[in-house]
Amino acid sequence: MRDVPAHPGDGAARLILADRPDGTVACNNDLLAANFIDDGQDVRLIDYEYAGNNDPCFELGNIWSECHLTDAQLEHLVTCYYGRPRPSRVARARLHGLMSQYGWTLWASIQDAMSSIDFDYWSWGMEKYERAVATFRSRELDALIEQAVRDS
Repeated sequence: MRDVPAHPGDGAARLILADRPDGTVACNNDLLAANFIDDGQDVRLIDYEYAGNNDPCFELGNIWSECHLTDAQLEHLVTCYYGRPRPSRVARARLHGLMSQYGWTLWASIQDAMSSIDFDYWSWGMEKYERAVATFRSRELDALIEQAVRDS
C-alpha cells in the first residue's frame, strides 16, 4: 500500500483505489438491478457493453450503489464474494460505489446532451450526484478511507 495522505482532500481515496490488492477480475461494470435476470432457477447477467477486467470491489460497490443496497446487504455481498467477512473490502467497495455514482453522473450528463432516447438522463444523473456529494461532504468518507487501508 502506498503512503496514504492524512486527509481525503489530499487524494487519499484516489491512492487507495489505485492500489489493487486483489488484482483485477472479469467484471460487467454495469450491474444495475435491470441487468440481473432471475428466472426462479438461475440468475443471468446481461449487458456487457462496459465489461472488462477491474477491481472486484468496483463491481461490488457499483452493485451496492446501483441496486440501492443497504450497508448490511453490501457486507453480506462482500462476505459471500471473499468467503469471509472483510471490513476493509466493504469500505473499499463503498469507495468504489461512491466513485461510480460520480462516474455515472458524468455519463448521464453526456447522454442528456447527446442521446436521442426519450429518457430524463439529467434527473437520473443528479440523483447519483446528490448521493455522491452527501458522502463526499460527510465525516463518513474519512472513516471509509481509514477502514479501507486496515488490512489491505
